Amino acid sequence: MLIGYARVSTTSQNLDLQMDALKKAGCEKIFEDTQSGARESRPGLDESLAFLRLGDVLVVWKLDRLGRTLRQLVNLVHDFESRGIGFKSLSESIDTTTSSGKLVFGIFSALAEFERSLIRERTMAGLESARARGKKGGRKPKLSPAQEKQLLALYSDKSIPLTEICHTFGITKQTIYKYLARAKNQSTVHGRKNTQEKRGVP
Repeated sequence: MLIGYARVSTTSQNLDLQMDALKKAGCEKIFEDTQSGARESRPGLDESLAFLRLGDVLVVWKLDRLGRTLRQLVNLVHDFESRGIGFKSLSESIDTTTSSGKLVFGIFSALAEFERSLIRERTMAGLESARARGKKGGRKPKLSPAQEKQLLALYSDKSIPLTEICHTFGITKQTIYKYLARAKNQSTVHGRKNTQEKRGVP
């Protein structure tokens, strides 16, 4: 069974083009979202993932409708593969139910892993450079904005143990959770501010 998924970022956009393409492709059921792909939770996508069964194929109009980052996209398609579910992107003519489609996503997976490796190498190199310049005694200083960003990037890479991150920055798990909570709160406040600005709320 072909299952469609369509998404636009704002209510000022419409789904007509995507819906027409998905129906033309033979999708029997279509789920939709009207929100940014950067958000972790998308109700329409969550519903489609719960609906999919062995042998089904999820169809999107373009790759960026499913995932906003290469890593996010690859993780989703790997999940489909483990569940015996296919994936098609109409604009890019990608179909993981075919050998050529599997080859393309194999390349995507390699690129995503390469990207993760580069991020880790740059982060570790920066931290080693900072250590080489020497440490001052006394209480451990707070992480700089750049280090906070590096910490969040490492934490999002599930292949890196939390203990390794603690050792890298010289902090405890509790401290990491504090930074994660603060980043989440800042993201929420920023989202509310954007919403108020769009509505003209001072």
